[in-house]
Amino acid sequence: MSLKGFHIVFIMFSTLLALVCGVYCIRVNLAAGAPVYLAGAIVSFAAAIGLTVYGAWFYKKMKRLGLFT
Repeated sequence: MSLKGFHIVFIMFSTLLALVCGVYCIRVNLAAGAPVYLAGAIVSFAAAIGLTVYGAWFYKKMKRLGLFT
């Protein structure tokens, strides 16, 4: 696997981890009622959105350069 391919896989796993962390924070917020977990969920979901946008941008850039088929 090339470094570019590993980068795409790493971004996908990072996005998945951010989503799982956001869901966990929401569940703890509902159980405990601590607003800090709601803030953590918001930050986690924002990071997941940012990572998705970055991953799509990176993939399009590599495809445009002809490094991915």
